[in-house]
Order: sequence, then C-alpha cells, then structure tokens
Amino acid sequence: MAHSRSARDFVALSDLHPNLARPNVIGLVIGKTDVRSFPDRKNIGTERYTFNFTIRDSPTYFINVQSWGREEYIRSLSESFRVGDCVTIENPLIQSKEAEREEKFNPVTPSGYKLLLSENHSVVKTSSCYDTDTRLLALLHLPVKDPQDYYSLGDIVANGQSLHGRVLNVLAAVMAVGEPKYFMTSDKRKGQRCEVKLYDETERSFPIVCWDNESIQLAQSWIPQETVIFASDVRINFDKFRNCMTATVISKTIITTNPETAEANVLFSFIKESAQAGALPSPMKEQPNETINLETVVDVYTVEQLKEKALQSDGKLEPVHGIIYGYISTLDIDESMSRVLRNRCSVCRFIVNELSNSCTFCTDVSPEAKSTFASFDILVDVTDHTGTLRSCYLADCVAEDTLGCTVTSSPNWRTGLKVNLLSCKLADPIEASQSLLGRDWNYL
Repeated sequence: MAHSRSARDFVALSDLHPNLARPNVIGLVIGKTDVRSFPDRKNIGTERYTFNFTIRDSPTYFINVQSWGREEYIRSLSESFRVGDCVTIENPLIQSKEAEREEKFNPVTPSGYKLLLSENHSVVKTSSCYDTDTRLLALLHLPVKDPQDYYSLGDIVANGQSLHGRVLNVLAAVMAVGEPKYFMTSDKRKGQRCEVKLYDETERSFPIVCWDNESIQLAQSWIPQETVIFASDVRINFDKFRNCMTATVISKTIITTNPETAEANVLFSFIKESAQAGALPSPMKEQPNETINLETVVDVYTVEQLKEKALQSDGKLEPVHGIIYGYISTLDIDESMSRVLRNRCSVCRFIVNELSNSCTFCTDVSPEAKSTFASFDILVDVTDHTGTLRSCYLADCVAEDTLGCTVTSSPNWRTGLKVNLLSCKLADPIEASQSLLGRDWNYL
C-alpha cells in the first residue's frame, strides 16, 4: 500500500542551499506566469519554452521556481497545476539568484536562491495539503507583503499621474469581473485581456487589468461584492484614452484572495454594510430557483444577442430570462473540492472561513444561532454558433439535476452581470432548429 509523504520527508525552503543534494520540497503555489518562448541561441530557428511560479511553505518563506525545456514538456507541466494548488518538487537545482536583475520581473522573495527544474532530473507532482501538511492551507490567505503596506484606491486616484509606472500594493474589494477578451497580436501570437472593477471605502470603481491566462483564471473565481484581494506589486498607470488611473497585473504580482488580516476584515465589514444600506449597486436578491416559472421563459437568444442585451442594460441589474440552444464547452469538475463546493453562512450567506468553517461577518449573532450549508459553485462555458458565454454559474439544484448528485437544496445566487443557469437539459433537435429558423446564419 502506498503511503503519502509526510512533512518530515521534505526540506524546508528556508534550509535550501546549493550544496544540498537531491532535495525534496513542498509548497503552496501562490503565483504563476504563462508559458513563454524565446529563440534558442544554440539551435538557430528553434525556440525554448519557460514559465515561472512561486511556492510557499511558511508565513515568512517563499521561493521562485523556473522551468525551461521543450514546448511539450513545459506546456504539460504548466497545465498540471494552478495558483492555490499544493505541489511537491523532487530533485530541483538550487541556484543563487541575481536579486537586482531577476526581481525586476519576478516576485521579490526572502530567499537568496531560486529553484531550476530539469525535464530529465526533476519531478513535480500536485498533492493534497490535507495529505501532507494542513498548515499550508492557511498560507493561501496570507499576503506576501506587510498587510499594512498598501495604497487605498482613493490615494492612487488622488496622487494621479505622479504614480504612473510605479509598482505598489493594493487592498480592495471586487465590484465586477469582466469577460475575458481574446485577440491576435501583430506577430500572430494569441493574447487575452480581462478587466476587473475594484472598490473600497475611498473609491467606487477602479479598474485592474489582467493580461495573462493565470491571473484571468484566478479572477474568474472572484465573487463580486463578496471577494477582497491583496495584490502585491501591481503596476499603476495613467490611461490616457480613458483619462483615469488603472492597475495592471504583471509577472511580479502575487494576489492573495480573501486575506485573513485585520485590514481586510475592516473592508469585509464595509462590503456587508454597504450592501445592506444600498450604498452600492445592490446584489440580486437570493431566491430559490423554483420561484421562476421556467414555462414562462420562452424568448430564444443567441449568445451574441444576449451579450448585446447585457451591454444595453447600462449597468442595471434587472435579470433577463431566455433560452439558448448551445452546448457546454467547458465543465471543469477536476478542480479541488474548495473550488467546486463552497460553505456559506445560513444567516448572511457570505462564504465562511475555510479553516474554521465559521462566519466572520455575523458578529452580532450568537454562534449557536448560526449554521453553514454546502452548495455547488461550478463555472461553465456555454457556446453556440455566435460565440461563448464564459464563467456561467451552474449552482445549487440546477447543478444537482445536471450532474445527478446532491449537495444541498439551498439557493446560491451571485451578484453582478453574471449568467446563472436555471435549467440545463438536452434539447430536442427539431425544437432547436425550429426556434432558430429565420435567424441570421451568416455567423457560420
């Protein structure tokens, strides 16, 4: 019988040094870049591929990891884990880092070394933190910078263009998460972009832009008007086109979702109080799916038509109910359980602390009166001949009916311009074709 590796089998990141032979390390992935390629100087006409990530095994210690190799190896390795996963690394090369040069583009770490991965000698595996060291889980919500070392959004706006080009830390709440946009660069490389609107006690709406796939995937997991982020080392720019200040996620950036700090708790309280007082756009009222009579939903939309209707809504939160004949193009149920299932407070319905399984918002309610419930929280992409609706919420009883398994019967609605699937069933081909007759088929 195979036994899981214990924490004693690994070398602490703080104990690494170049003379250490064949070490095994473990850590939580707290940052990760996209795969890039560069011309191979030794083999003219070919390219070498690389990506970096950062792992952490204690509140005070984290280290950068760099991997170079063939395209197949690098892409396969990069796709095998994401930010928030726990990884074990066997036999990495320990090398002294050139801090001034390397930390210009990589996260600043307390370690004087970096780890290099070799396709022929190193092995990287994803593992469960529960099977190795549960203390790693707590690191997921601990910023890598001093939690008091940040700019408020109001400070950034007030300082204006004097901060243009500066790299600094931001603590803010998520107002809205935009849909990823995909494009082709002038040199025929695929690119992507996603804009997230942030807010805090000092500023109502502030844009932060993600240009890499890793940060875009992370952003898609954020819940508007419920999520707080601590973004270390984001670049601040003045956008001449929009005449406003913006933030950009760069290769140095490490984002901590829902940080467990005193400063973040103050912001969490502000979120709740603002929502209750109606000081910000109110979240959609949570209600059981059964209150919506699906038989009354008869309007048929294409994906493009639905997107146009959302743009014409001018920010209003009135829901639009309709039917789309398409298919689920992405259904990621291989994620960790914490990303597929979420526990919520039965009183305020905010997500509860993962470690203590208790609500930190309802301070005026006795613990005996509070309980939690588990709910599906799965993001899916829905596609038809006109385009794709990304990150639609397949949740609660609809997810249970679709997947054929049960978690809870409690409702779980989201806020902002998001798509909730009220029903997900196989369509009658004849009914679908008849409903789409007369539509513009120039999309095909």
